[in-house]
Amino acid sequence: MAEKKLLLGDEAIALGAIHAGISGVYAYPGTPSTEITEFIQNNPLAKERKLHSTWCTNEKTAMEAALGMSYAGKRALVCMKHVGMNVAADAFVNSAITGVNGGLVVLAADDPSMHSSQNEQDSRFYGKFAMIPMLEPSSQQEAYDMMDYAYTLSEKLKLPVLMRVVTRLAHSRAGVEVADIREENQLNPDHERAHWVLLPGNARKQYLDLVKKQEKLEEASSKSPYNYLEGLNPEYDYEFGVIACGIGYNYVKEADTDGCHIPVLKVSQYPLPADEIRTMADRCGYVLVVEDGQPFVEEQVKAILSSDYEIKGRLTETLPRTGELTPDNVGEAIGWGIKRPFGKPQVVMPRPPALCQGCGHRDVYDALNKVAAEYPDARIFGDIGCYTLGALPPFRAIDSCVDMGASITMAKGASDAGVFPAIAVIGDSTFTHSGMTGLLDAVNDHANITVVISDNLTTAMTGGQDSAGTNKFEAICLGLGVESEHVRVVVPLPKNMEEITRTIREEIEYKGVSVIIPRRECIQTLNRKLRQKKADKA
Repeated sequence: MAEKKLLLGDEAIALGAIHAGISGVYAYPGTPSTEITEFIQNNPLAKERKLHSTWCTNEKTAMEAALGMSYAGKRALVCMKHVGMNVAADAFVNSAITGVNGGLVVLAADDPSMHSSQNEQDSRFYGKFAMIPMLEPSSQQEAYDMMDYAYTLSEKLKLPVLMRVVTRLAHSRAGVEVADIREENQLNPDHERAHWVLLPGNARKQYLDLVKKQEKLEEASSKSPYNYLEGLNPEYDYEFGVIACGIGYNYVKEADTDGCHIPVLKVSQYPLPADEIRTMADRCGYVLVVEDGQPFVEEQVKAILSSDYEIKGRLTETLPRTGELTPDNVGEAIGWGIKRPFGKPQVVMPRPPALCQGCGHRDVYDALNKVAAEYPDARIFGDIGCYTLGALPPFRAIDSCVDMGASITMAKGASDAGVFPAIAVIGDSTFTHSGMTGLLDAVNDHANITVVISDNLTTAMTGGQDSAGTNKFEAICLGLGVESEHVRVVVPLPKNMEEITRTIREEIEYKGVSVIIPRRECIQTLNRKLRQKKADKA
């Protein structure tokens, strides 16, 4: 009897990757993808095999390291949330042109409804743009099973494979039957140098080969065990049929409490199986596309079918144009009655997120607000991390938060336009992820900005992973050209408020680039260490 485990979707992906014989995982933490790498780091088999596991500086470096492991003939996994795909895009798109040697899976975890993100972008567009195969599991069991399938497909086609999941699948649990465990690939670096040297002459040939492979990708999708048409009697005509993508297939099944009989085309591998779409559409009055994310499939189905066919979905607002799918809105779109046995209790009160009590960021914002109040035109540019909560009450200290690293470059641009003082607040992990280049720009242009690197010695927002620059920030700033007397370190505690505010005033008045580093360990990380120390003594 096969062993069965209760796993998060992220954990199923991680275990599937280990069992598929990966030799390394590379990632930058970001919800909802973080638990994949954490699971691999703590898995006994992964430890026994000494699988390489690294929290990288950013998603681009993670993608490139995974590609290097693939070059060496071994299987690699690279994980990120959807906005991380923007950072990794250069290496990701070009990896389709170099091709792979050992299997390479790129895991993108999308966040419809923006539970912890700045946008709702759909990573499937990246897979189509790069012209590589994509997988989208509908369940935790498929998430596990697909990993071995994905690596086999990657090595067969000599292409990276993009696996896309969404928050609800990543962070929900289900029983998963585990399969046989595969050994790691042997070291076997690729000897075809021209594949990997993307000089224009080589790249043109490689790109042509990639285009020619598209027919094989379409054939693989049409034969995929994860794409299938069910409930279609070729002798009947139906009012409508459903194309259900990834987790949308689960929602269709969950909403169908009355056992209604309509044809459903399950899609969990891309490119789309065009022939199956046409087969179903020929017997249906219209087609409803159920997909979590943007209308990626809906737009393509319109192109596959002639204008005589009616296509419904997010573009027609049969499903909500924004936000994640639910069994309720899927059931309403299909026209089935929705049973809601439980309503929202009136005693439930909104609980907006807030900085932890005892957090050093609180003292940083108290000091910044106090000093900024002395300058009528002061602007504080924020960044991505738990310190972004400084935009909310009671601090209301941040005037912008756009993307990783934007605080420094936006402050520079605002200063260039005449804003004074222009202050940037950025976290330690975010600074090494995307802030260093902006600081170099500011130094080279002699920008009049004050940069606050709020260093809590960890990547706190995603659970306390290692931060790439810990104990290196002064050296990094000096190496980038910030004057030594204007790299200042303070300890953010209420008792030090006079010193901190004085330091901020002095650096604001300095006509150039200055860096203030408030450094105090994250209160949550510290508490975990203390609990562990207590447990070890016991």
